[in-house]
Amino acid sequence: MSTEWLAAHLDDPDLRVVDMRGQVATSEPEPGVQHAVYRGRPEDYATAHIPGATYLDWTRDIVDPSDPVPAQAAPPEQLAALLGARGISDRHTVVAYDDAPTFQFATRLWWLLHLYGHDRVYVLDGGLPKWQREGRPLTAERPQWPPATFTAKPRPDLRVKVSEMLNLLGDQRVRLLDARDGRQYNGTLRRGKRGGHIPGAINIPREALIDPATGTFRDDRTLAAALQPAAVDDAQRVVAYCNGGVAATSVLFALALHGYPLDRLANYDGSWNEWGNRDDVPVRQGDQP
Repeated sequence: MSTEWLAAHLDDPDLRVVDMRGQVATSEPEPGVQHAVYRGRPEDYATAHIPGATYLDWTRDIVDPSDPVPAQAAPPEQLAALLGARGISDRHTVVAYDDAPTFQFATRLWWLLHLYGHDRVYVLDGGLPKWQREGRPLTAERPQWPPATFTAKPRPDLRVKVSEMLNLLGDQRVRLLDARDGRQYNGTLRRGKRGGHIPGAINIPREALIDPATGTFRDDRTLAAALQPAAVDDAQRVVAYCNGGVAATSVLFALALHGYPLDRLANYDGSWNEWGNRDDVPVRQGDQP
């Protein structure tokens, strides 16, 4: 969704805007080893946000607190209750935004709402940085939306769990995409017990999908070029992963922008936080799938 469209529809009663700003703070305590801390940024929302926006913390509000793997998708009942309490119903159009370079927190909500059957969800192209560059309004006022009913209608094919992931290895009908950076993919930088990638995965770093000149998703021609190494076609199912199933949604979103059918796009939600910390799953090192 463009900033122009959003600015013109801020007063639309059928619109709900969601601020998804968050952070993955990384450090390298020793060469080749990376640690990550996941955090939301409610304090930034409280200071200033797009008028009418509510805030969702990607590390608390939309995750499953009972899952030992960090940042896993909230169960349907939990998400439905949360969104309903925030005034988001089945009839609302949702526009999510953040200020991350790859919009991965906004695309995470995009994927999660599709996972639970809500298709009227968009990502603000260029995010908050573009909105600010254009001099558009900000506020510290929190919206007062009345409670609503959100009905979760799960689409399990959009999410892959580790047992299914094992069964998909080597399946020529499936294209596996790794959204992490090249060092993590080839194993020279590891986060967790083991470094490397899932065998057969092709590396499509999510940064390659963004135009550095505009800070927006690439146009169709250059997006096609960025996605070309994946060599996907409509006959294949695409499964993306990263470290926590968040950056992977940027790749899935880009494929959807490029016209790939949504029902053929899936997120391995456990991603490397799960796979890289297990000893009973295969790992490959180096730059080849």
